Amino acid sequence: MTQQPITSLLVANRGEIAVRIFRTARALGLATVAVHSDPDADALHVREADAAVRLPGAAPADTYLRGDLVIKAALAAGADAVHPGYGFLSENAGFAREVTAAGLAWIGPPPEAIEAMASKTRAKELMRAAGVPLLDPVDPTAATAADLPLLLKAAAGGGGRGMRVVRDLDTLKESLDAACAEAASAFGDGEVFAEPYVERGRHVEVQVLADSHGTVWALGTRDCSLQRRHQKVIEEAPAPALPDSLRESLHTAAVAAARAVSYQGAGTVEFLVAADGRPYFLEMNTRLQVEHPVTEAVFGLDLVALQLRIAEGAALPLTPPEPAGHAVEARLYAEDPARDWRPQTGVLHTLAVPGEAGGTVRVDTGFADGDTVGIHYDPMLAKVVAHAPTRAEAVRALAHALAGARIHGLTTNRELLVRSLRHPEFATGQPDTGFYERHLAALTEPAPDTAGRTALAALAGALAEAVPAPGAPLALRLGGWRNLRSQPQTRRYTVGGTEHEVRYGPVDPGEHPGVRILSAERHLVVLEVEGVRRTFHVKHNSNTSEVYVDSPFTGAHTLTPVPRFADPQDRTEPGSLLAPMPGTVVRVAEGLVPGAAVTAGQPLLWLEAMKMEHRIVSPASGTLTALHATLGHQVEFGALLAVVQEETPA
Repeated sequence: MTQQPITSLLVANRGEIAVRIFRTARALGLATVAVHSDPDADALHVREADAAVRLPGAAPADTYLRGDLVIKAALAAGADAVHPGYGFLSENAGFAREVTAAGLAWIGPPPEAIEAMASKTRAKELMRAAGVPLLDPVDPTAATAADLPLLLKAAAGGGGRGMRVVRDLDTLKESLDAACAEAASAFGDGEVFAEPYVERGRHVEVQVLADSHGTVWALGTRDCSLQRRHQKVIEEAPAPALPDSLRESLHTAAVAAARAVSYQGAGTVEFLVAADGRPYFLEMNTRLQVEHPVTEAVFGLDLVALQLRIAEGAALPLTPPEPAGHAVEARLYAEDPARDWRPQTGVLHTLAVPGEAGGTVRVDTGFADGDTVGIHYDPMLAKVVAHAPTRAEAVRALAHALAGARIHGLTTNRELLVRSLRHPEFATGQPDTGFYERHLAALTEPAPDTAGRTALAALAGALAEAVPAPGAPLALRLGGWRNLRSQPQTRRYTVGGTEHEVRYGPVDPGEHPGVRILSAERHLVVLEVEGVRRTFHVKHNSNTSEVYVDSPFTGAHTLTPVPRFADPQDRTEPGSLLAPMPGTVVRVAEGLVPGAAVTAGQPLLWLEAMKMEHRIVSPASGTLTALHATLGHQVEFGALLAVVQEETPA
């Protein structure tokens, strides 16, 4: 570790984590340097930095994963330190060595510690020697029914990539091949190992912080059990409903893990806590975690500032500060949970979460109004964190902030987060990793009065569109309307694939009994619904003519006006498989060629978009008559991938 003070910091990352690190760097008086790919040329993290260096290209492999280009950028911009953030090169021991060899300070653990924990299989051997409890490994090639269920995991990475749950021996080989292929694609290493899958286990982790003088802190526990596709969605600190003895044993094991590799800096030791209360070591992440803000809130610390001070050679106090209160974090994603977590791309017209100014709610984001969410990177829009004296208060504050957020332009998991936080099982403080397997269908069901609320949102959108100019109140032109109940104003929208017709007059909202118009402006409509005043925020997209309406009462809606005369559209051939999102073809089923026989539900292609892999399956049994997608091919939303001719019943 360097003993020289840092003056200029390059963040070898993008988005939310780069913006968050820059915030601390500015507070410490450091100059900041960003790097960016071509799609990120005008991204928020670039706008926030004092200087920025282009990494030519779009794909991560050509840009943020090119350590040589990042180091060249740091030297060119005059930076004297590199912070990797999380993901990309953050756990790459070779990159850490190259940074220090170039005379730059590395804001992370020693390369030897990264290397020791880089392979989950080797890390488990180290932890076994250090006395940390482990699950016994299983040889997947010799597994029997008695070993089921099994969890297949990539040895060289995390984030849910290369991970599969196997419950049937007949699917083991297929799952193993798929996990190896995904691991090789994501991490350049196809090694996969197997271990028992613990049903209804809790994902509990310990934040550690260590200096170069021998002090190691265990900064409490975090519970990260609410996950989709093995990726965390909601995290909290401290982990609730843990016996003091278990909490203490986790702290002891985490410190032992850190000392076993002579760790320095911030890191996380992750455990799986079985239903019987026994903990098992999962892995050590040798970097800052996405969920680090909940620990910062509870301990009143800035972990990035401490990382920088440790890199400068500073010593930690012998004991950490005492924790206070409870913090909960939700990851806001541009995705549709009801449609297999399908990621969303496009322009984020509005992102506003209430409450952050008051200090109870913190928002970390890499986006601002008008920014574009592209296909190349993770679809996380923001992390929303609430801190309060008790868990119940923190959960309530976070749910309230998310429910009142205005998010226009993209489908998000906002409603799922709110419902999850308010779910009775989550309220117990003991949710497990199977939470969404059991409850996703119910959590994504439309509300009982969805049609009525959608109709109100459509009415608000129609009234806002009727305002003659931005800022002009609707009341100014009421007299100009035809005040004839037999001929009300009419607008038609499609909302979520369903068409809604809105009919209203100048004095009352027409076919909406119990609803009264109180005021209407270009971006704000106030209605009285069954005697209750309701406020609707409206955003107009001039490029696509879409209208976004958001209200705590109705939720978010995207309204697409229906033209009076429909444009003729090209008909799609029956059996066509269209790309459900823009992405890259990363796998094609073995032997798949035109003329091949396929069965309904058979996986044909795999698309990778926004760090997630999606299967494209055959819609019916029959014959593949056309295959337009090839390995490595980048496709746009709606692109024709293949055509399956359904077999004719005998």
